[in-house]
Amino acid sequence: MPFMKGAAPIRRTLNYLENGRLVLKDSVKMVAFNFNLEHPPSAGTENFVFWHFAQMQYKNPNVNMYVFNNMTPSPYIQFFFSGGKKLVLDVDSQDKETIFNQVKKIFCKTDETLHAETLAKEKKNNPANFGYMCTHECICEIPGQVPCTKWCIPPKELRGKFKFLGKDVEPE
Repeated sequence: MPFMKGAAPIRRTLNYLENGRLVLKDSVKMVAFNFNLEHPPSAGTENFVFWHFAQMQYKNPNVNMYVFNNMTPSPYIQFFFSGGKKLVLDVDSQDKETIFNQVKKIFCKTDETLHAETLAKEKKNNPANFGYMCTHECICEIPGQVPCTKWCIPPKELRGKFKFLGKDVEPE
């Protein structure tokens, strides 16, 4: 397989991308990573980008993410928000795990929020759900279904007592 070549090819697998835990808040619109290659204080940021950048892109398709190499004297991550504000996270001489924890704590959605959004999305998107508090009150409202028997009488071939007793039996 050609995609399994190169440095750490596990980063390009779908399973690895789906296991990313950095789901940014809706207000974050852009993230810029600034660090220097082969610079000891930037090693943690470089490792963070190497291991988590693809996961962040996969989990946050509406967020623009940029990596700037060798353009700054010290490493930092800059977050831009929808209101026009920006916040700079200083990551000088920090390791990958520390940066991960800071980003997750400050800029990402909590596990409870993600769980609630997942449940709401599953319930809302499933067309098989009908009844109280769903998109359809009755299955007869879904296109292609039999009309509701409270509004019209179904044909004899669809009613049980005619279907199983024979067609020549009249209703009582």
